[in-house]
This record gives sequence, C-alpha cells and structure tokens, in this order.
Amino acid sequence: MNTPPPPIRIGALAPLSKPGWVEAGRHLLAGLELAAGEVGLIDGRPLELLVRDTAADPAQAAAAVDELAGLGVAAFVGEYHSVVARSAAARADALALPFLCSSAVLDALTEQPTDWVARIAPAQSRGWRVYADFLLKAGHTRIAVATQPTVYWASGTRILREHLAARGGTLIELDMSTLDAAAVCDALADHRATALLLLVGIPDPAVPIVQAVRADPRLADVLIGAPAGQPEFAEWQSLLGSDGTAIPFLRYLPERLTPLGTRVEAALRERLGAAPSFVAFEGYDTIAVLAEALRFHGTGRSAGPSLSAGTGPDTGPGPNPGIAEAWPHISVEGTRGRIQFSRVPGISVWQWAWPPIQVADRDPAAPDRFRVLFSG
Repeated sequence: MNTPPPPIRIGALAPLSKPGWVEAGRHLLAGLELAAGEVGLIDGRPLELLVRDTAADPAQAAAAVDELAGLGVAAFVGEYHSVVARSAAARADALALPFLCSSAVLDALTEQPTDWVARIAPAQSRGWRVYADFLLKAGHTRIAVATQPTVYWASGTRILREHLAARGGTLIELDMSTLDAAAVCDALADHRATALLLLVGIPDPAVPIVQAVRADPRLADVLIGAPAGQPEFAEWQSLLGSDGTAIPFLRYLPERLTPLGTRVEAALRERLGAAPSFVAFEGYDTIAVLAEALRFHGTGRSAGPSLSAGTGPDTGPGPNPGIAEAWPHISVEGTRGRIQFSRVPGISVWQWAWPPIQVADRDPAAPDRFRVLFSG
C-alpha cells in the first residue's frame, strides 16, 4: 500500500487571545483556513496550517517561529499586530525562512532589507497619508491625536504630522499615559481641534474617550476618527452602540471585489457568521499567493549569495529556486485585485504595491452598513 506524501506545513500566526485583538485574529484565521482548504494538492501534497496564537506578544511570536521552524514548516503566514509581525519577521529572516505577512502595516517590518519577507497589506505610510488627505479634503486642519507610547502609534503620529504640516495642517498630540477621557475633552476644546484621532487600544482607553467626547456639548462638531480600523469589527459596535457610528477608519477593500472575492465573501460570511472584514480577505489572499509560490517555485529554501538583501533574487538555473526567490515573479488574481510584489523605496520587504485603500465609517442610520467616504 502506498504511503500518502506528507503535507506541506505552513506556520500561521494570529492573535487569538487577549490582549491581542481576538476578533481580527479570528477573521485572519478564517481567511487563511478557507484558502488552505481550497488550493488543492501541490505536487501531490495538501497544505497543513500549524496555527499559533501570538496574543499580541512579540516574544511569544518569536518563540512560535522558532518552534514551527523546528517542526519543518516551509513558510510562515499571518499576523495582525505590527509590533508582533516585526518580531516574527526578524526571527524568520534570521532563520532564512520565508514569511508572507498578511495584515501588519508598519513600514519598518524588518531593520534591514530582506528577501525572506513579503507583505500583502499596504505600508502604514501609504494608508495613513490617504487618511490625512481625507481629513484635509473634509476641511480639517487642526487635528488632535490621542495616542499611547508604542512603535506603531508613534509611527502613525509621525506620518500624519509630516503629511499634514506640508499641507498647512496642525497635529496636536495627547499622551494617554498621562491623560484621562475628561482631560482629552478639555484639550480638544482648548486647542479648538475639529478632529480627534484615536491611536489607542480597545476597549480602553478608546471606548471611554469616544463616550466622553460624544457627551460633551462643547465638542458636538468634532469628528472622531480611528485610522487603524477598529470600527470595522463587531466588537466596536457592541461596545459603543450609536456612539460608534460616523467614525471614519481605514480598510483595504476595492469598490468592487473580483469574481473570486465575491465567491470568497459568501464563504467567509458563512464561516464567520458575520460579514467578513478586510482582514479576512487579506488572510485568503495570503494563502492564494503562497500556493502560487509553492506550485511554481517549489518548497525548498536556498540561502546564501543568491538572496542578497535589496538586490532581488538570482534567477539562474536550478530546479528549486525556493519560495523566497518567488516574490518578484508572482502574479496572482486575489480577492481584491491582482497581487504582485516589488521593491518600494523606504520599505524593507517585498511589498504588494498597492492594495486598494478606503476610508469608511458606520452609517448612523443603519450601523451594520458601511459608507465609503474616500478612496486612495
């Protein structure tokens, strides 16, 4: 009797417990798992996802990469939180293992340029500049940010400040390590800010800030925004109700999904029991891209001079150039458009340039419905 060939093992990273954003992790995993079940056999072998919970902990993510490397995975996929993805990317790069990052947007995903890491999500500098353009077009030039001291929020603050300043805007930074929600309201009134952006975690301190601003008559005309995308998820609506509507956020969806995307949307809705977020589509697209790399470039990993950082792979002869050498040659029709990778100035990894970007919010008249306010 013939022994079936072993599966191709893929390490999948996602925040599936607190303090990670569990709902985002659940959507990401739903997309990864749906695609893994649909890609079929690759060289006669099925894909097997070895899922590890990162819990928004960079050290836990690095340990998971080490463990999964020992189990013989061909590549890593996933992760939502940028600081966690950065830790995973550093370990994958050090181990010379491919990592296709699904959702994390921090520009500096690795300290140095690398050929081992590629990314589906847009870089933060791309998306957050689109968000700044939305604010300016809406007439907002005095903008406050309530922020917490993390690399991700600090990076977002810098991007917004530089983009706004070059166009006549002003950014006022409110440090939530020293302020409470009431103090935020006073600062908004004192600075005559017309918009407040939440660069903070949920539920705390985001929910108390929103509730306080909504209840303050001095701030009736202040726009609340959440560029990181919190209002897309059901948890946001369950925590805030009507207070959580009309809060613009970034999401990475096109005006119309591709035919594949339309089919995948229905399958994800059934799997999740709710409308899929853009994160679920990112998960699906990740596996679709990786499957293409596996089919046409093999499962092997070749390190050494052929993978000199930032110069592109050596495409010389050889039956198995390896997944990491496939990134610049891939062209896959995903759920949201054709996915191809390139080198982008200032970005240290192979980047899909660019996924579609929208600024959207929840409609106050129908909170389960989203309105697209701006595209970039």
